[in-house]
Amino acid sequence: MDRLTNTIRPYAWGSTTALPTLLGVEPTGEPQAELWMGAHPGAPSRVDRGAGERSLAEVIAADPEGELGAATVAKFGPRLPFLFKILAAGAPLSLQVHPDLAQAKAGFEDEERRGIPIDAAHRNYKDPNHKPEMICAITPFDGLCGFRSPQASADLFEGLGVGSLKPYADLLRAHPEEAALREVLTAVLSADREQMARTVAETAAAAERLGGEYATYAALVHEYPGDPGVIAAMLLNHVRLQPGEALFLGAGVPHAYFDGLGVELLANSDNVLRAGLTPKHVDVPELLKIVKFEPSDPTVMRPEGDGGEEVYEAPIDEFRLSRFLLAPGGAPQVLGDGAPQILLCTAGSVQAGELALAPGGSAFVPAGEKVELSGNGTVFRATVVV
Repeated sequence: MDRLTNTIRPYAWGSTTALPTLLGVEPTGEPQAELWMGAHPGAPSRVDRGAGERSLAEVIAADPEGELGAATVAKFGPRLPFLFKILAAGAPLSLQVHPDLAQAKAGFEDEERRGIPIDAAHRNYKDPNHKPEMICAITPFDGLCGFRSPQASADLFEGLGVGSLKPYADLLRAHPEEAALREVLTAVLSADREQMARTVAETAAAAERLGGEYATYAALVHEYPGDPGVIAAMLLNHVRLQPGEALFLGAGVPHAYFDGLGVELLANSDNVLRAGLTPKHVDVPELLKIVKFEPSDPTVMRPEGDGGEEVYEAPIDEFRLSRFLLAPGGAPQVLGDGAPQILLCTAGSVQAGELALAPGGSAFVPAGEKVELSGNGTVFRATVVV
């Protein structure tokens, strides 16, 4: 097994303190948004097997079956199928959705054919893969997940008493659920920018005056004044996760994260279609192809298990997330099932084989290797289903 050296991504929405506090280091004063663990080409982890540090992506490419196991390669190809992260939100992330596998392949091939550079600001598809994901809270974690019922959103709009929101409320009440949500989101994102900026400002003033459940939307305006995503966010469910609770987000489900520290596990992709709360490119026609206009109540997940590995069940094979709560004197947990693993310590002090892991420390375990976990702390395990 290998200790991982990982990259921290300094996105503007990142917290300046959450990751340094977890890692036990001094803050730099700059946002530190995501710590990436894995072999994604955007920021692969590094390992040292005695000849200096090498990219984990290079190590896997040199011997896919040796690192990932024959079953993983046969099922997913010669690359690590997942990307593991610690996500530290200090400000709202963009309101976004991810494509399914067929949409990602078609979108990627189309943009390649049209010669759009992979790093172009208006590029939608960075790779031909889908991006189902799971977020598990380390600290209390706020966000949005999936559409409310149109009636609930109409009530929310009407409660603000803002005249320019009334047409949206009327549309939400006048049509079947899917058609209503599609029509209102399309209208919000396609509205005249100046007119929408006035609506957002009026909404913010009303939300600040009313407080309560409206306070979330008033806060969004401080980060993204005039952004239509503020109005779009009111169509979604507001969710607050407690430590240890998780959400699974499949293709087409609109979502945004607001605040908190969490472990995120996702398929090895960086495909994002944005709907707002961002200065980045918003491709409304493409977005509307991807969004699933289905109201639903978010399913907050808790790990299942008794005394050993606690699993967060998800309908996906590219990744599997589980947790170990280790206590002094407890029997060591023996891991290893022929699939690659990344182990991440988030609290306490634990021993993973010969490696001591402190909070934020992680290790890559190649397929076929077994490792014993012991100590006093919390370890998250990312692996695949084969």
